[in-house]
Amino acid sequence: MASSANASVLVVDDDAANRLALQEALSSLGARIVLASSGEEALRRVLEEDFAAILMDVRMPGIDGYTTAKLIRERPRSRNTPIIFMTADLEDMSGTFRGYRAGAVDYLSKPIIPEVLRSKLAVFIGLHDMNRMLSAELAERALTEQRLRASEENLRALAAHLESIREEERVRIAREIHDELGQALTGLKFDIGGLAKACSSDPNVAARTASIGIAIDRIINSVRRIASGLRPEVLDEIGLSAAVEWQAREFSRRTGIRCTADVDPAFSDPDRERSTAIFRILQELLTNVARHANATRVNVSLADGDVIRLRVEDNGAGIEQGKFEHSRSLGFMGLRERVQAFGGTIEVAGREGQGTTVRVVIPNHITQPAVYNA
Repeated sequence: MASSANASVLVVDDDAANRLALQEALSSLGARIVLASSGEEALRRVLEEDFAAILMDVRMPGIDGYTTAKLIRERPRSRNTPIIFMTADLEDMSGTFRGYRAGAVDYLSKPIIPEVLRSKLAVFIGLHDMNRMLSAELAERALTEQRLRASEENLRALAAHLESIREEERVRIAREIHDELGQALTGLKFDIGGLAKACSSDPNVAARTASIGIAIDRIINSVRRIASGLRPEVLDEIGLSAAVEWQAREFSRRTGIRCTADVDPAFSDPDRERSTAIFRILQELLTNVARHANATRVNVSLADGDVIRLRVEDNGAGIEQGKFEHSRSLGFMGLRERVQAFGGTIEVAGREGQGTTVRVVIPNHITQPAVYNA
């Protein structure tokens, strides 16, 4: 009856002839047979190896089979290893009970019948092989899950790193637009003004230069709007709380939707990364309101403590329950990633026709978001 060559059986008997006879009888099982001549040696073997089953002689000098079995059961790895006692006296009921209390799963009467021995051990070896396969499968599954988690963490770190790069690029572009284009246009306006004064006697030239001046003013305003959209100066110069109030006013002016900002008077601006994340989340949420909510009112609140709390509530159409969690929208995914990069949470609750409320919570500690290492 063949079995796994990976399985090992421990044979414990103080009689050398019995050990060799048992080894010969078990050779056809295909398992590795390990011999021990005493209880002490059996304990050493158990420490070194995991066995599919243990054949234990009851009467041995020194530590007997019962005591050896009890000590083996105290080893965590061998707590469930099947132990079969071998005895010449199955009529001794007190000894039999003692053996079962010590952890025996079966008894064999000496002299041992090889066919009976092989039949019993084949079952235990088969169970051992099955447990090994299940353990290997579970270990592989755990490793796969660990790799998936690591992959998700790496992707999240990469997303945070790329977002940081994008934000730095926005700052650079906004600064160049504001400083270089803004200054150049302002200088051009002064030149046009000087030209208008020099040609004030010619009404046609004066009207033309006035028209050009107005066009330049419009371009300057557009430059400022584009630069503010890339990176509002107020976020860097005054802080998050002022930037939130400014964004609410800008949203109202641009969309006509009434937007109020309630910032806790005791609010203390967090680090630059959290300030940027909160502000961009607010921008995305307000953009969603303008595009999809059909709302007439939006309330924004901002508070801090151990965590930073941002809430955006509108009276619009309302998002369907569960749609946010299962949505594949890049906007929703981006919101989740921004929040999760800081170990935060985002909750969306809405009812059809009764508006939507979004709550964002981000831990307010110094730990920075994950950064991707190239």
